[in-house]
Amino acid sequence: METWIDPRLGRPKLLLVDDQPMNIRVLHQLFRYDCDVHMATGGQQAIEVCKALLPDLILLDVVMEGLDGHEVCRRLKADPLTQDIPIIFLSANGEEEDEAIGLELGAVDYIGKPFNPKIVRARVKTHLTLKLQSDYLRSMAMLDGLTGVANRRKLENRLEAAWSHACREGDPLSLIMLDVDHFKSYNDHYGHQSGDQCLQQLATTLAATLTGPMTCWRVTAARSSPACCRIPTWPGPNGWRSGCWRRSPSCTSSTWLRRSAPVSACRWGLPPSWPQPR
Repeated sequence: METWIDPRLGRPKLLLVDDQPMNIRVLHQLFRYDCDVHMATGGQQAIEVCKALLPDLILLDVVMEGLDGHEVCRRLKADPLTQDIPIIFLSANGEEEDEAIGLELGAVDYIGKPFNPKIVRARVKTHLTLKLQSDYLRSMAMLDGLTGVANRRKLENRLEAAWSHACREGDPLSLIMLDVDHFKSYNDHYGHQSGDQCLQQLATTLAATLTGPMTCWRVTAARSSPACCRIPTWPGPNGWRSGCWRRSPSCTSSTWLRRSAPVSACRWGLPPSWPQPR
């Protein structure tokens, strides 16, 4: 049997949702050699499995007892954790109106029952390929092109989530700004190519040194500004206290003011959309 996906990327995860065991068995036979196949026989179970598994694609029956396929799709698309997972509806109702409802809810395709195995395989292969390409592009958009570590866009997303977690749980949050002193002089003397190599080596060293939930980002304010790495973490009892950093208007690029306090005291400088600490 042909190989769908580059083996180096791993096998795609496929979730089958149908309340009829016979349909589950038929679909499992179709995809067991190409995908890691997972199954759910009800709408609520499908939602729980989906959140825990985060599959690459869902084959979802429309007509089920309890939560039907439309309601399952509606809830998955409303959850940021699962909203990007593509869904293909399977339904014995071949009416155009039913198909339109499914596509309007966010499904990527609609297959009628009884289905043709070759058509199902072809459509699943197409949507898995599109999903993996989308994941790749999304990951590249979150990486710094020079150093390969996460970029500022990733930082802003992760830092907001980390801040919300710290406020909700009352945990400490630590953030480090790393400034490369005299980097402009280094660039002027050795050339920008050497400067790029210096940043790459610095980023590689930092990324290899960090452990646990610590993460490294590269943030640049301007061409002449140094690379910055910010590292949020949730340390144990011996870890750092949370801190907030801001640049002093009268200071040089390598001088920063640090205000260290419990998370509940850090109320300034937050975007309006972020939760305020209690």
